Amino acid sequence: MKFSIGGSLKLAFRPWVEGLENIPAEGAAILASNHLSFSDSFFLPAILDRKVTFIAKAEYFTTPGLKGRMTAAFFKGVGQLPVDRSGARGAGEAAVKSGIDVIERGELFGIYPEGTRSPDGRLYRGKPGGLARVALATGAPVIPVAMIDTEKIQPPGKVMPKLMRPGIRIGKPLDFSRYNGMEHDRFVLRAVTDEVMYEIMKLSGQEYVDIYATAAKRQIAEAAKAEKEEEKAEKAALAQAEKQAAAEAAEQRAAEQRRAELKLVEDEGGAAKNAENAESDGNTADGTDRADGAAKDSGHKDA
Repeated sequence: MKFSIGGSLKLAFRPWVEGLENIPAEGAAILASNHLSFSDSFFLPAILDRKVTFIAKAEYFTTPGLKGRMTAAFFKGVGQLPVDRSGARGAGEAAVKSGIDVIERGELFGIYPEGTRSPDGRLYRGKPGGLARVALATGAPVIPVAMIDTEKIQPPGKVMPKLMRPGIRIGKPLDFSRYNGMEHDRFVLRAVTDEVMYEIMKLSGQEYVDIYATAAKRQIAEAAKAEKEEEKAEKAALAQAEKQAAAEAAEQRAAEQRRAELKLVEDEGGAAKNAENAESDGNTADGTDRADGAAKDSGHKDA
């Protein structure tokens, strides 16, 4: 995989690297990295001579279909370890056990303390379970790693990557041997995790947000849902207003038509009445003329 995919990635994207000397040539170590993109798990192992074993969500190994089978084959091929995240406690225990097994083999164990990809490019609070417990249980050094600009290469939901140079900064190893035997103390776990996240923040230059990325994703999803519902309500209100306006316009047209019809009836009635009056006046005039004629005739006769 290093010669095929790793070589192609380095040739196509030419990632720049700082602090490569901080990776030990042999022996166990924990690589704790920020998580911006799916491609993080490709670029970091590609630039190292040694194998890095990450824990990966079980869905990568169980998704059906051709794409799912190809994804599962890849992750199995690079030796990644599936972790079932359906139960938070079960996932944590599985991550810890997997990490300890890798460290005991003297290998490099890679982990993303945020627990999931950043939804917006910022650095989120680290989860104290897997990272700190593996470090304290094994005594292995923790090496902070910052992936830079990988979210611009392949944002969430995008299939085709964008050709650009990502960066990788590798910090100096952190020694937590002072906490040996305290891997079950939640305050110690929190302190170890926060120290590692602080070093990652300094390396990456990211804005730090003191909430878990999973909570941020829920907030973003809820905000998007609320915005969608608001847009839907606005569209419904606009449609209702348009319907109301159309109904009022139709009612106004009907009223105008009724007024026109009434006016027409009134006009026709007035015309008929005028005609009747004219006829009546004509009849009256004719009668008067006949009476005058009769009177004149009578006068002549008398004369």
